[in-house]
Amino acid sequence: MPDLDPATTALLTVECQNGVVGEESALPELAKEARDSGMLERVAALADAARGAGVQVLHAVAERRPDGRGASVNATLLRAAGRLPVRQLTGSRAVQVAAPIVVAEQDLVVRRLHGLSPMAGTDLDALLRNLGVRTLVVTGVSSNIAIPNTVFDAVNLGYQVVVPADAVAGVPATCTAEVIRNSLALVATITTAEALLAQWAPAS
Repeated sequence: MPDLDPATTALLTVECQNGVVGEESALPELAKEARDSGMLERVAALADAARGAGVQVLHAVAERRPDGRGASVNATLLRAAGRLPVRQLTGSRAVQVAAPIVVAEQDLVVRRLHGLSPMAGTDLDALLRNLGVRTLVVTGVSSNIAIPNTVFDAVNLGYQVVVPADAVAGVPATCTAEVIRNSLALVATITTAEALLAQWAPAS
C-alpha cells in the first residue's frame, strides 16, 4: 500500500448518485448490487473516516441538461441514457449523492455532462493538483465502465491510485472481480475498505 499521507491523498466516489445506485435508479440491477453487496455502506464509512483523518473527499456525478445539449452520443450506453425512465437531469434528485453517503461541507462535488470518466472534461484533475493530491482512492460504480476509465485516466495523469475492491460494484458481480484481477490490479494498488479504515482510524 502506498503512503496515504492525508495531505496528498483524496477519496473519490464515482456516480454514487440517486439515479444510479438509489432506490429510484435508472439501472435497478446495478443499484441492487450496490446495496446488497454492502458497497454503499462501505463507501459511506470510508468517506467519514477520510474526513476524520484529514483526507479530502470528492464526489463525481454524471448528469445531463434537460435538452441533452452537449451530452455524448457516440456510444450505445450514452445514447440509451437519454431514453432511460430516470434521467440524470441537472438539479434533480437523481444527481444527488445517495444515502447513506453524506456530502459534507468540506467535500467537493464534480459534475460532468459528457463522457465515461470524471477525469475527462471536468475540473477534477485541476482540483486535485491544486489540493496537492498525489494519491487517489477510487470508489463507486460501475466496475464495468466508469471505474476502469477513472483509474486509467488518473494513472495516465500521474496519480498513484488505490482501489478498495469491496467499495466498487458492477453487474454482474463476477465481472467486478475479473476487472479488478485482470485490469485494475495491473495499474492500481488493490486493497479493502477495512484496511483503509484501519489506516484512517483516530490514533488511540
